[in-house]
Amino acid sequence: MSDSWPRRRLLAILRGASEPLDAQELARITGQHVTTVRFHLDVLTRESLVRQFQQPPRGRGRPRIGYSAVQRSVGYQDLAQVLADQLGPDPRRRAEAANAAGRAWGSRLDVGDHRVESLEDAKDLTMTLMSELGFAPERDSSPENEGKVLIRMTACPLRELARTHSEVVCGVHLGLLEDVLRRGGAQGTIDVRMHPFVEPELCVARLELIAAQRAEAQETAKVPGGDAEAFTTPSARVAPQLRNADPNIAKQSAQQW
Repeated sequence: MSDSWPRRRLLAILRGASEPLDAQELARITGQHVTTVRFHLDVLTRESLVRQFQQPPRGRGRPRIGYSAVQRSVGYQDLAQVLADQLGPDPRRRAEAANAAGRAWGSRLDVGDHRVESLEDAKDLTMTLMSELGFAPERDSSPENEGKVLIRMTACPLRELARTHSEVVCGVHLGLLEDVLRRGGAQGTIDVRMHPFVEPELCVARLELIAAQRAEAQETAKVPGGDAEAFTTPSARVAPQLRNADPNIAKQSAQQW
């Protein structure tokens, strides 16, 4: 599939559809020209990722061609478990290796010309990417989150593995987001953190303007007993952030349910 963003989007739509969709329907959903959609569908068909079905015409005319995603039987969950186990016994080193793998993955993805010049741009790109990857993201629009965005992910494809290897699963996803946002121009301006299982079936990605983060850290430092470690950047201390979620996030997320 050559990591094509439009083809991955079409494939994600077909995987979530309850019945075959034709090129016209997919063009309407994606906003792409029907000729472009047909081109991508032909590539996906040749790669055996989608299957064609003949459908009755709408009114008079020739039968329509519908498309459905091919359901794979490969045990990706088991494969991911084996790979996670091979990263060694040290959680910190596993997290660092996973983060590096996520960055390498992000560098291979074609995300188009998405420039990140604001926190809103970073949110839009993250929401689009995680939606395409099957996370069913939802934005937390709480007014108290000025300077940061919390994105609730309700359907992690590797949720069960994350329950036992959150430093690996979340480390990969963290590295992926960091690299995609970096390529969009957000390096040095947006901090990304992952908070697994703030609720039993809910994980949260937090995007924060680094300037706002520094101001908050300074305020925290003025308070006796303030926890400065909570503001350590992910690149410097990945594992502690994956294990210790912000205690306010669960409360903020729960208010949205």
